[in-house]
Amino acid sequence: MTTAAPSAPPVSAQDQFSGTKPVEERHRIDEAALARWLEANVEGYAGPLEVRQFKGGQSNPTYQLVTPGHSYVLRRKPPGKLLPSAHAVDREFKVISALNKVNYPVAKAYALCTDDSVIGTMFYVMDNVEGRILWDLSLPGCTPQQRTDIYNAKVTTLAALHNVDYKAVGLEDFGKPGNYFSRQIDRWSKQYRASETETIPAMDRLMEWLPRTVPEDDLTTIVHGDYRLDNMILHPTESRVIAVLDWELSTLGNPLADFTYFMMQWVMPGTERSGLADLDLPSLGIPSLEDMVSLYCRETGRTGLPTADWYFAYNLFRLGAICQGIVGRVRDGTANSPQATAMAARVAPLGENAWRFAEKAGA
Repeated sequence: MTTAAPSAPPVSAQDQFSGTKPVEERHRIDEAALARWLEANVEGYAGPLEVRQFKGGQSNPTYQLVTPGHSYVLRRKPPGKLLPSAHAVDREFKVISALNKVNYPVAKAYALCTDDSVIGTMFYVMDNVEGRILWDLSLPGCTPQQRTDIYNAKVTTLAALHNVDYKAVGLEDFGKPGNYFSRQIDRWSKQYRASETETIPAMDRLMEWLPRTVPEDDLTTIVHGDYRLDNMILHPTESRVIAVLDWELSTLGNPLADFTYFMMQWVMPGTERSGLADLDLPSLGIPSLEDMVSLYCRETGRTGLPTADWYFAYNLFRLGAICQGIVGRVRDGTANSPQATAMAARVAPLGENAWRFAEKAGA
């Protein structure tokens, strides 16, 4: 009789995505050319240079640049065929540079390189902020009070972004005021069609229904576009946000798009990495959705929020379109993560869940 070998314990998202690794072969760059550019363009830079690649993320390849005296982060467009308007690292650099002016928690932006001859694609360099990037929404290892404080910090940091005067920081041309949801639905529908690999009826129905039912825009602010736990760096020991990351999808738009995307965590099942719906929130110390809404409204001067079902339908549709875009990049050979192939299985469930919210909203 043979005994089966014990199966390896599952790898946590924290272990899977945290830290750095040697640069993947397909993302190798000319390090000597990069070092010359850094010497000419980054104040205070002094080699020698060591280049490593961050594990997390599936969009723009991200590198850690280590020198004897300082560490930097480089974000670049991936090589190969890209969807229109995707991987806009120049926009990331612009918004981070603007937010540096008002001491919003982002990394210090150093320089942007638009010359593809240096490392093959456009890139920018920013400070390497030391702290904690957490991937599990249940915040294992934290006390209930720490979880409460971290979730409150996430909301107050998002509210602070929406309170920034985008004109005063030079971002008046960063997007078009008004009609944000209509423009976003059109954008993601086009990108979905460009990446489509199978027919998903729920996504087709959403692309017909959402444009006809768009709520009236009420405000224009800077929006992040992908505001979630693993896109921020927490202080090493304190429950506060010291840097918000990954500004690729940021623009001028309706702040409710950002906040309702954040709210989605409370209605998505725990089978999704971004879901809280199956957890015992009170025992964990994670605030309720109502508590988060109250805090956001207090921080932004709102008296309340409209019914969320339309926004949940929109956000799930958008997430499905983003996942389908990753599937399309796998097809085209430009995806930046081995996990990207798993995205194909997520698109149809996201579309179907979005349609359920659409029906609640009157579809």
